[in-house]
Amino acid sequence: MKNIVLDILEESIRVKDRFIKDNISLILRGSDMLVSCITSGHKILIFGNGGSAADAQHIAAEFVNRFQIERPPLAALALTTDTSIITSIGNDYHFDDIFSKQINALGKKDDVAIGISTSGSSKNVIQGIYAAGKIGMVTIGLTGRGGELAQCADLVFSVKSDITARIQEAHIVLGHILCDLVDRILFPEKFEMPKYDKNI
Repeated sequence: MKNIVLDILEESIRVKDRFIKDNISLILRGSDMLVSCITSGHKILIFGNGGSAADAQHIAAEFVNRFQIERPPLAALALTTDTSIITSIGNDYHFDDIFSKQINALGKKDDVAIGISTSGSSKNVIQGIYAAGKIGMVTIGLTGRGGELAQCADLVFSVKSDITARIQEAHIVLGHILCDLVDRILFPEKFEMPKYDKNI
């Protein structure tokens, strides 16, 4: 069992290490896209299923509340939290529509939509991204090896793994990195080193 634990740890580190290093330029582009969205008075809408729904809520909370510094709330919303909306759409229409209908209700041109799907094939996530694109929103896809999500989002972060847990771990590291970069770009004064006092 000890070897299993260590193997899981090593695999998780390996997947995240390769994912982040292979996508540094995309990560920088993504952070710039999020900063442009926020500074222009727009918002970030995030959505996914299961563990990816939890990741959507997690990332939205980091933006709205705080990440690692004290700063004003940033406009982000997880489309996975309102059970009345989700269940009514699922009941009256189809589960595939639960995100696209919310995008059509809440999304505006130049908002950012972040769709998360480890398979890249979740129909409701894909329909949400298509709906966002039609409105003129900027779309970001977080996926595993690809799927249709990789074909329809403006910016795609693909984790080269076939294990859902490893993909989800990489996604949340990416979410934290994007939050950190956005904070550093928007609030650089919060990260300045204290001035050296020669009298100390």
